[in-house]
Amino acid sequence: MLTVVNKIKKGKAIFYIAEKRMEKQTFAVIGLGRFGGSVCQTLADAGQEVLAIDHDEARVNDYKDIATQAVVADAQDEDVLRSLGIRNFDHVIIAIGEDIQASILVTLMVKEQGVKYVTAKAQNENHAKVLEKLGVDRVVHPERDMGVRIGRSLTSKNMIDYLDLDSNFKMAEILITNPRFFGRSLAELNFRDKYKLNVIAIAHSKSEMNLPAADDVLGLHDSILVAGPKDAIDQFEELMNSK
Repeated sequence: MLTVVNKIKKGKAIFYIAEKRMEKQTFAVIGLGRFGGSVCQTLADAGQEVLAIDHDEARVNDYKDIATQAVVADAQDEDVLRSLGIRNFDHVIIAIGEDIQASILVTLMVKEQGVKYVTAKAQNENHAKVLEKLGVDRVVHPERDMGVRIGRSLTSKNMIDYLDLDSNFKMAEILITNPRFFGRSLAELNFRDKYKLNVIAIAHSKSEMNLPAADDVLGLHDSILVAGPKDAIDQFEELMNSK
């Protein structure tokens, strides 16, 4: 992360505010299906340098104006990967769809060529185990994770969205329904000490999420985006169900 200090003058006071920004990195996305395409779009929107690779020319054409460079190529060819300079990228995302054999082969070649950090999409648990044994730095299960998020939101009255950040640390958007919280500010509620949660964002009366301020007051139909241990999030959700 890059720390940028902004100087802001308000009246006679001068504020120096530190802002953390993501340093520009180079990414290669192999496979431009729904998952790979979404990753490519998000990275490009964040101002990162992205090489998009797929053997399907139609898919590549869809991303030629989004990625820094889009290439029609067979990533299963070791010479092709070498000619693209794949080893020079900071991060390679292997987003190959249902062809598990191709995913494993490309992962093996990418690791052998010395890529610093590799993320790979897994189709199932057995596929994930193989990817982990090949030394993949991060294995993702987009379909499974989305299913968990949707299932959790369908079975909860107050949890609007839910995301696993790791095995114990979660992020969730929770609707404030307990009247005991109405009319009280975030500073007064003291989420970090009382509930072991960090409030990341707040939405008033179903509006868009905004960065929270200590004097933000909670009310009916407000929701907050919180991050913290799984147990703390579960306990806070249960608290919303009590009156």
